Amino acid sequence: MFTLSEKIKNNGIYVIAEMSANHGGDLSSALEIVRRAAEAGADCVKIQTYTADSLTIDCDNEYFRIKGGLWDGSSLYELYTEAGTPYEWHARIKEECESCGVDFLSTPFDEAAVDFLDELGAEAYKIASFELNHIPLIEYAAKKGKTMIISCGMGSPEEMRDAVEACRRQGNDKIVLLKCCSEYPARWGDMHLKDIPDMKEKLGVEVGFSDHSPGSAAAVAAVALGAKVIEKHVKLEGVESADSAFSMNMEDFTSMVRDVRHAAQAVGGKLYELTEGEKDSLKFRRSIFAVKDIAEGEVFTEENIRIIRPGYGMQPKFYPGLLGRPSGRTYRRGEPVKEMI
Repeated sequence: MFTLSEKIKNNGIYVIAEMSANHGGDLSSALEIVRRAAEAGADCVKIQTYTADSLTIDCDNEYFRIKGGLWDGSSLYELYTEAGTPYEWHARIKEECESCGVDFLSTPFDEAAVDFLDELGAEAYKIASFELNHIPLIEYAAKKGKTMIISCGMGSPEEMRDAVEACRRQGNDKIVLLKCCSEYPARWGDMHLKDIPDMKEKLGVEVGFSDHSPGSAAAVAAVALGAKVIEKHVKLEGVESADSAFSMNMEDFTSMVRDVRHAAQAVGGKLYELTEGEKDSLKFRRSIFAVKDIAEGEVFTEENIRIIRPGYGMQPKFYPGLLGRPSGRTYRRGEPVKEMI
């Protein structure tokens, strides 16, 4: 069973380890990523389902040549050929996920990939940021009735709403949007994580964060702002790929998983509710105590009562009102003062 809804319902954080191209063209590395991600505490391992021909055409003119960034000089066809995960690996990777107790997830990039993953038994679809405007693909995937996790990098509020409405037109309201900055790597000032609560409020769906930044600081901040899903590209040390430059090694990923779960615990809970530990600590607050023996009817003065620790007497706010009033009973030095006010 795909565990995302259960995790969110229980106020947890659902962590996706994105493999992407970081298998480096080797199935054994792909399976090792699954195992290591599971050991790190991930809930899910995600791959991508496409061929170069399903994304673009083999053309080398200026429109299809990448200029600048990590993949400068490559053609789109060359990049996608290198980075793709072979279809014949998918069943084995899914099997390894099941063996390791993590969910299997993939990103389809065309209708044939949607059908392939459906036949494979995938229980959810992830839509990539670059496909956010591909409404026909989103509608086709949403028809399957599975959870739709949609990245929103480069997306305007209108495009996000279009994607949500495309799912709902198909009777599918199992939608999670991921705030994302589609830069590789993403710069801190370009994150705009305050969009997370705004997206949740305006679109009426759960929101998470797909993180392309270095380290785990942005993921922790996203959780503090209400993100329920965290996606992070992960890699094995020594395996180079088209995505390894902006991906997190497994040791750091383990720390990130721990940090985001701790952040969720720190944020959660009812507003202003005292913890059991805090309730126990109340006795160490200040309160009003007799510091001299006081006879019944004797006037309270600054000499015979004080505001001191511990907290078994009346609250300090009542101290001014007690001064000059007669005591309602006898107090021994060191007794908490408790009077009717």
